[in-house]
Amino acid sequence: MAAPSDPVADTIGLLRPRTEAHPGLHAAAPWAVHFDAFDFVKIGCAVRGACWLAVEGREPLYLEEGDFFLLKSPGPHTLASSLTAPPRPGRALFESASQGVARLGAEADESNYVCMASLWFDEVNAPLLLEILPPLVHLPATNPLMRQVAYVTELLGIEVESRAVGRSLVLDHLAQIMFVQVLRAHVAQTDQPAGWLGALSDDGIGAALRAMHADVAHRWTLRELAAISRLSRSAFAAKFKKEVGVAPLEYLIQWRMSLARDALRRDTRSISELAFATGYESESAFSTAFRRVVGVSPREFRHGARGAASASKQTPTDVFPEGVSETTQSHT
Repeated sequence: MAAPSDPVADTIGLLRPRTEAHPGLHAAAPWAVHFDAFDFVKIGCAVRGACWLAVEGREPLYLEEGDFFLLKSPGPHTLASSLTAPPRPGRALFESASQGVARLGAEADESNYVCMASLWFDEVNAPLLLEILPPLVHLPATNPLMRQVAYVTELLGIEVESRAVGRSLVLDHLAQIMFVQVLRAHVAQTDQPAGWLGALSDDGIGAALRAMHADVAHRWTLRELAAISRLSRSAFAAKFKKEVGVAPLEYLIQWRMSLARDALRRDTRSISELAFATGYESESAFSTAFRRVVGVSPREFRHGARGAASASKQTPTDVFPEGVSETTQSHT
């Protein structure tokens, strides 16, 4: 049997994240910057000075110096020194940035520096992560895990303002590292269930999750997974569903179908090859499971996905975050 895997790395890899580290926001009070709604994830840090984060439909959050935040699919939102300060459009501000710096007010009077990055994912499998994240994650600077995130943020800020060779690649990886570190800190500090992400910290359930990810082609049984978790079948099934949100074998089916969706869109393996690669004894069994989860047959899905890809060779400009152009993207 394969060695244990890393479900976080597996999932984020399947989402094929694209990132953009925004220009550093340097501002002198009073100031406010307004951003449009965004479909995926934004992360940021009040590196120097405190400020407000106001998301439409939520109570404003006061960020102390060193605090981090994560926004999932946020509506219109504003960063500001004061809730009464008139806002500037974020897109225009970032587009006018010079040498990686977006400045509001006189440099000599600057009181704030905010570092931000946006991440967006392959839409087909994005729910794997987005469905288990809260709309807003606030990570105070006092959180012990913030030391590592702060170090990555410092490197990100330096790289944003540089013009060194390989800058886009370095920024892409630093933004992803920052994102994973924020996820770790969120899981460590929350008392609320966080789906499979939170369950990974449980020795028993986490071991079962890693085993499923490590060998998705294996025909797992509840007995085998319970043994890996060192629990009885009934105790394992109940605990898994409580922590992850679905039954163990249902989670396995969902993960297999996520892998299958990605493969059907991107590679040339036959349906029967995909069936065996994802743990099914026959193409018909795989097709039945796929239709139940996805709503169409594997062949229909592949045909539709490839038709959509050929009809849209370029990414529409309106999917990019504020201040991001297609030519500046770095892809993993």
